Amino acid sequence: MQEVHLLTNITVALFAAFLGGIVARRLGMPTIVGYLVAGIIIGPFTPGFVGDVDSILELAEIGIVFLMFGVGLHFSLRDLWMVRDIALPGALIQMTLTTLWGIGLTQLWGWSLEASVILGLTISMASTVVLLRGLEDHGLLNTIHGRVAVGWLIVEDIVTVIILVGLRVFEGGQGSLLETGLFTLAKAGFFVVVMLLVGMRFVPWLFARIAFTKSRELFILTIAVVALGTAFAASEFFGVSLALGAFLAGVTISESTTSYQVGADALPFREVFATLFFVSVGMLVNPMYLVNHAGQTLALTALIVLAKPLNAFCIGLLFRFPARTTLVVGTGISQIGEFSFLLGASAVSMHLLDADQYSLILASAVLSIIINPLMYRALTPAENWLKGRRRVWARLNRAAPAPQLLPEQLSDHVVIVGYGRVGHHVVDVLEYINTPRLVIDAEATRIDELSKLGVPTLFGDAANSEILKHARLSHARALVVTVPDEATAEVVVVAARQLAPKLPIIARAGTQQGVTRLAEFGAQDVIHPELEGGLEVVRHMLLRLGLPPLQVQKYTDLVRRDHYDVAVSTPEEYRLLEQLTYALRGLEMMWHQLGETNPLAHQSVANAGIRDRTGASIVAVLRGEHVIANPKSVFQFEVGDVIGLIGEESQIRAAHAFLTELERGTWTPTENDK
Repeated sequence: MQEVHLLTNITVALFAAFLGGIVARRLGMPTIVGYLVAGIIIGPFTPGFVGDVDSILELAEIGIVFLMFGVGLHFSLRDLWMVRDIALPGALIQMTLTTLWGIGLTQLWGWSLEASVILGLTISMASTVVLLRGLEDHGLLNTIHGRVAVGWLIVEDIVTVIILVGLRVFEGGQGSLLETGLFTLAKAGFFVVVMLLVGMRFVPWLFARIAFTKSRELFILTIAVVALGTAFAASEFFGVSLALGAFLAGVTISESTTSYQVGADALPFREVFATLFFVSVGMLVNPMYLVNHAGQTLALTALIVLAKPLNAFCIGLLFRFPARTTLVVGTGISQIGEFSFLLGASAVSMHLLDADQYSLILASAVLSIIINPLMYRALTPAENWLKGRRRVWARLNRAAPAPQLLPEQLSDHVVIVGYGRVGHHVVDVLEYINTPRLVIDAEATRIDELSKLGVPTLFGDAANSEILKHARLSHARALVVTVPDEATAEVVVVAARQLAPKLPIIARAGTQQGVTRLAEFGAQDVIHPELEGGLEVVRHMLLRLGLPPLQVQKYTDLVRRDHYDVAVSTPEEYRLLEQLTYALRGLEMMWHQLGETNPLAHQSVANAGIRDRTGASIVAVLRGEHVIANPKSVFQFEVGDVIGLIGEESQIRAAHAFLTELERGTWTPTENDK
């Protein structure tokens, strides 16, 4: 094979992945499928350009390192300890059952017992890369269900280390069991202790010191050194997998003040090299082997895709796992990946598997990775189908909090969907002002916490069930949607608008497009945290320039109503900015449109008495496209007229209050008015 430069391999692999990802998205498929197909195209089993598989595999390992480093950043030991009751027994039992399934199937094919055991083990462990990508794409990574799934995979990773140690026994003979096996386990345990006791003090201190240098380049370099260096040390000196070493490196700074910046700066590394991982998997697949052994490939793929979720389902029935957690975990583990390749390659080098048997594992892995995103799409239909089988659902969902019956008289309350950081703050404020509230959340731990505080709750996913029908939205004062996932928020807003057409809805968006969509779906107020921060900067800037707070507030409110579009494109925006320029000269100007309920309509300027009551002078009236400058005292107002007033700040404030109260019908005449 002609030697290909490393830069050429990287360029071609990324370009092929780019094209494959675009085609996959155009066809409505996950980008992972495009990356895998791209790997097959540039692999050694297809004509045309042939990439260096070994080089790309090494680059893919870097992707695994940064991916697991990112997981560690957002997955603290406290979180892992919280899900231990599910992740530890669930992962061990699932791996055992799947291994037995694999042994039984391959024994029917006439394989040796050693090869059957190896294959059973390879299909029992899921790909962390694929799991994390699937959880992220469907907004599940930061939920309790996602944390359980990640914890489940961490347990599998630890078991994988032990299995690899066991394979060394076969390589070195039975006499080396104590010398090799126990010594390797001792080194791995020592590495974990060092990272938890020493690393959790040193690594945060290091990042804090680097942050004080005010060099972003040095900060990013430190991220690469810590992630790659820890993973390398774990593998070379302690016999621990690269992935587990990188994960522990992330854990060491997960609770530090710099963890969010570290995660943001590490993201580009993770995305690029994780893409190369999927390309490298595709390069290992021989398409002709798939054709010649289609029956075995499909049978093994079915075992991975169907038997593993079935195992999780049965484990959920056996233990008190929440139903949705069981379904999410079953969906996430219905594939195999990088650790299966590692175990299979080690077995081939020890002659426990032959090349054809390893190719079967690779082919089934690729098919399971392609099918896995479709499993996520079937998650909600499967949940709804199970809910229709009341006895099965009741047994499967035994860990869920008991349904809370809301009082029939619950009214004038605020419904909050999502009890994260934003939802927690909303609930606290409502409690302080003594306003009834109802919280909807899909995490059992949060529901238990709120129930202990006496806050009415509904347990369930508001986007995937009919739970909103029980929230008495027609009797509520407002709905606040705080969930970070835009797709979930959109579904909730649409459903709520159908149930309560006049209900005020405040929603949270993560993108500019999400702001527009949520507004179109019926949310009156859509908040984009990042854009809101930028608008707040503008507000403070205008106030520091000495501009009047009332007009500045009106301008920022107008930008919010215009979905954070800061371009000056409407007449009202022009008028407001013009008022601000007047204010810079010591005067303030405001415009007020007369509505149908305003009693000033059909009254003259003299009878309105705006100047007598407020001190502000009428300088213009906009009627349609015509401007009436300095209207006379006999001029009569009409509905729809826009009155322009000028005066000092206190006079404009008084005029604004007077006109607003007239509009609302809350103005009370004074003795002078009478």
